[in-house]
Amino acid sequence: MNALEYLNVQFDTISATKTIIRLPISDNIKQPYGIVHGGINAFLAETAASLGAQATMIDDTHVPVGVDIHTHHLSPADKGTLLAIATPIKLGHRIQTWQVNIFIEETQQQTATSTVTIMVTSKP
Repeated sequence: MNALEYLNVQFDTISATKTIIRLPISDNIKQPYGIVHGGINAFLAETAASLGAQATMIDDTHVPVGVDIHTHHLSPADKGTLLAIATPIKLGHRIQTWQVNIFIEETQQQTATSTVTIMVTSKP
């Protein structure tokens, strides 16, 4: 089982122009204080950006890997479903930059925003 399956990440849209994923908020992803752990925001951002980057690739000899992520936590979340929406800022041959905004789906309250840099590298 991988992290996406373990945390129950759900895929809505995966494309080179927009990727949307969801994660139901549960106790498994919360800090001891009862709110979503900030690392989950970074996890969702890199996941959404990497899936979008993968959709830009024309063959299976390369893979996208995260090389930099900046996440700003804007408001806490304690219930509902997190919705991560990734859109490309720049799609280069080796480096891609994606903007990812995270919301509570039910209220549309933005909880985080991230900029993710992806490197396209040869598959190991």
